[in-house]
Amino acid sequence: VPVQYGLYSSFMGCFVYCFLGTAKDVTLGPTAIMSLLVSSYAFHEPVYAILLAFLSGCIQLAMGLLHLGFLLDFISCPVIKGFTSAASITISFNQIKNILGLQGIPRQFFLQVYETLRRIGETRAGDAVLGLACLAVLAGLRVMKSRLPRAAPAEPLAARVSYLIVWTSATARNALVVLFAGLVAYSFQVMGSQPFMLTGSIPQGLPPFRLPRFSMAAPNGTIPFRSMVEDMGVGLAVVPLMGLLETVAIAKAFASQNDYRIDPNQELLAVGFANILGSFVSSYPITGSFGRTAVNAQSGVCTPAGGLITGALVLLSLAYLTSLFYYIPKAALAAVIISAVVPMFDAGIFRTLWRVKRLDLVPLCVTFLLCFWEVQYGIVAGVLVSGILLLYSIARPPIKVSEGDVLLVEPGTSLHFPAIEYLRDVVCSHALAASPPRSVILDCRHISSIDYTVVVGLAELLQELRKHGLSLAFCSLQDPVLQVLLSADLEGFQHFPSREEAERCGGAEPGGGGAAPFTSTSESSLLPT
Repeated sequence: VPVQYGLYSSFMGCFVYCFLGTAKDVTLGPTAIMSLLVSSYAFHEPVYAILLAFLSGCIQLAMGLLHLGFLLDFISCPVIKGFTSAASITISFNQIKNILGLQGIPRQFFLQVYETLRRIGETRAGDAVLGLACLAVLAGLRVMKSRLPRAAPAEPLAARVSYLIVWTSATARNALVVLFAGLVAYSFQVMGSQPFMLTGSIPQGLPPFRLPRFSMAAPNGTIPFRSMVEDMGVGLAVVPLMGLLETVAIAKAFASQNDYRIDPNQELLAVGFANILGSFVSSYPITGSFGRTAVNAQSGVCTPAGGLITGALVLLSLAYLTSLFYYIPKAALAAVIISAVVPMFDAGIFRTLWRVKRLDLVPLCVTFLLCFWEVQYGIVAGVLVSGILLLYSIARPPIKVSEGDVLLVEPGTSLHFPAIEYLRDVVCSHALAASPPRSVILDCRHISSIDYTVVVGLAELLQELRKHGLSLAFCSLQDPVLQVLLSADLEGFQHFPSREEAERCGGAEPGGGGAAPFTSTSESSLLPT
């Protein structure tokens, strides 16, 4: 779509997120990922893109109102780390072409690397020198700010003023670098030569505030709303979901770095309202922007109110300053983005997970590697792998088995329906394989809830042991679980308040000789057997 639609999409999200967002660093706006997705379903037509923003916002808003934000809690920390580390590399390399002054470089990462290396001989000296100089200045100012000692009130006025000047320069380093580079480019333009690639002209003026169009004129008639929705197809699911995933993944990444919490439901509402209201000002779908959020964080923003400044500056620029954008060198903007996203690469996470829990390296590596193909595929694949590992841990809970006069079985977590067959196999393989076969005490102290499938499985386990002349007793049942089992009226059900009482009624302590069937001394003995 025409370049001005990028600016039309850059301010409404800032205002909305200021009031509804929960992450101080996040900036909503157009992103490369969302732009590529929208291009697949909008057919390069602004009317389609704007309507897609409206419909995506409605879907996201509905998810927030229904409190479906808990679904986004399944984005684990390894997935977020894999995403942010890969994104920092892909976004940085995506800006290398601007540092080197190359044009016509594809967006796909691997093709981008190949084309950049193949055409590195075409590097424009002016862009390269300016870009590297801006990178060096930004790095120096960032280090200066991190090591700047705070001026005490008792120090001389000159020292305090010097501290304020240095602190302001370091904090506003991104704006200062862009401003300085623009002045340099303008100076060369005045002298009649231009060694830099410039941003170029952008149409001036604010977009009209109006409802998105629900039909579109075509050469052979009018395309109605229903046909437009059918044309978008699966995009109505992919675009809002990927927008949410990207926003929450970015918010979680920066929240974990800066030690604050986010509310996924509130994030859903913020993104939904931003897309709905954005469609009224000709915005296409927006989401959390990794690059701009990183610039926000590196600039020292403290609250979401920073979005008011960002949005106001975009509006001011659209109304009056678009002519000045012409002289901003692309190399300077690329340097700002690179310096902002490079610190997001966390090389130490691989070593940390190897030391803490090696299995978490699987979703980390899957997300990290696939994000080089397409970021959305990397996030989805990482979430799926994390979900599979989570389901496996539910289906195969840790079960401690102590053999003695009776078999003491202690599940380490709650029992859910995927785990009941595994529990039955463990109990039967130990109880029936023993010589002589042993009765079983099931210690339920760690089980806080069970479902109907577990109840059915326990009933079948009771029957199977009874066929072999063995008993199954339950001990340390929590009240919710006890009430469920009593309501099920299981045949042969016995329970004891504690493990010690169950072992005592079982006839011997673990480690003794011989097995004895259980007799219940609890209220469950009144149940029919």
